[in-house]
Amino acid sequence: MTCGALVLAGCGFADVHAPVPQFLRNKAVDPPPPEPTPDVRALVRQHLDSVFTAASNPRQVRVSPPLHEPNGSGWIACVRADLTSVTGRPLGAETYRITISGGIIVDRRRAEEDDNCASENFEPI
Repeated sequence: MTCGALVLAGCGFADVHAPVPQFLRNKAVDPPPPEPTPDVRALVRQHLDSVFTAASNPRQVRVSPPLHEPNGSGWIACVRADLTSVTGRPLGAETYRITISGGIIVDRRRAEEDDNCASENFEPI
């Protein structure tokens, strides 16, 4: 009975590289197709509130060209704007890194050194 259980348990481990007949192997998973290049300028212009708060009064908004996300199928881009603090004092230019998936801005965070936003070319929206 133990031998039969071991034989049946081994059936679950027949992947694409296993030395078993083709009809017993699991099929290889195809990677998802790449998303089309997003129009970052239009996306940020239409959804400015998903990158900056209205109270920050973003001015001179500029975006970088999109790049493929290193560990996914989405896109990343950098967004820079002159902002104002809650008290009304100018904060100067702030840069954020946005993640785009399915044509939607799904994440945004303040840019860090390893994001390479400082070396990007920015275009006004």
